[in-house]
Amino acid sequence: MRLFFALWPSPETAQALAAWAAEVQRACGGRAVETPNIHLTLAFLGDADPDKASAAARRVSGTSFELPITIGKYWKHNRIVWVGPQEMPSALGQLAERLQLELFRDGFILDRRPFAAHITLLRKAARPQVLPELPPLAWPAREFVLVSSTPANSGSRYEIIERFPLR
Repeated sequence: MRLFFALWPSPETAQALAAWAAEVQRACGGRAVETPNIHLTLAFLGDADPDKASAAARRVSGTSFELPITIGKYWKHNRIVWVGPQEMPSALGQLAERLQLELFRDGFILDRRPFAAHITLLRKAARPQVLPELPPLAWPAREFVLVSSTPANSGSRYEIIERFPLR
């Protein structure tokens, strides 16, 4: 089963991000992430055992926090438009670090690049001339989730398998 851990926004926040992405898409093309699939990846596992992944996540303690969505950027190397925090909240950095440590302890091999908090909204996009101002957004992070990803012609289908509360 193809798995990853993520923060998932409320439907209202996902809708606001999708509306912003649609505005950007009109200017630079690309393929928009479907509204229900908008998320912030904490750790990508690839093909993995969900029970083993859940066991590692249950050992993670984290603090709830507000995720500020304050910047939009274009990454030329992979042609994506993304949004995220100007500065990473310390609680988010700690959560990602603790989760990766527990996964490593259980034998998961993860990407060794430093964690970069971003929410991909457009793929295969051309460089936009300018990005519109982001709307004010509230993304309270009260839990993280384990998600299965199933490839499909129209893009991957995601299903939340388990939720892990933050205190």
